Amino acid sequence: MLGKLAMVAVAAIVLAVRAMAQDAPKRVIVVSLEDRKLALVEDGQVKKVYTVAVGKPSTPSPVGTYTIERRSANPTYHHNGKTVLPGPGNPVGTRWMGLSIHGYGIHGTNEPKSIGKAASHGCIRMAKVDLEEFYELVAVGDTVELIGERNEETAQLFGDKQNPAAVAAAQPVQTAMAVPAPDIHSAEQANQVLVASR
Repeated sequence: MLGKLAMVAVAAIVLAVRAMAQDAPKRVIVVSLEDRKLALVEDGQVKKVYTVAVGKPSTPSPVGTYTIERRSANPTYHHNGKTVLPGPGNPVGTRWMGLSIHGYGIHGTNEPKSIGKAASHGCIRMAKVDLEEFYELVAVGDTVELIGERNEETAQLFGDKQNPAAVAAAQPVQTAMAVPAPDIHSAEQANQVLVASR
């Protein structure tokens, strides 16, 4: 009797987990290395876009599709025999999301001025406030796409980068005529001028 109850309980748990997995949103994290931007896409909709730091030319970020395998709040950093405890000097900041490619992840930084630059050893760095918000929005198993060159997907997510000179040349030229400013002596006169100019 006890064995049958245990089997029923296990079956119920398995079914509940499967149901939850089917109801869970489909999340994809898209990182454009060229744009130095990260987009959180949930069920096909862009939820958030963040500016990030990516790998520098000598230690580039790995292009490809990965998953988040580990998450850690206030991680201890270990590298080449060096250990840094959680705190302001920790190179990975307050959160670590390890990817399915060994040694790479999405994390914070103790060099906030690096955000928006190609400055890391290959990982994706985020500003502390962005990182802590993002960490709460993602889970182990979420897909992470690291895209090296702009394509249609990154243009849709992050905007179509165009040559500013070409865009300016395509715009019609607008001319303006200078009109002498009215003589304003009171706030009431200023409001009248403002309303009349709309």
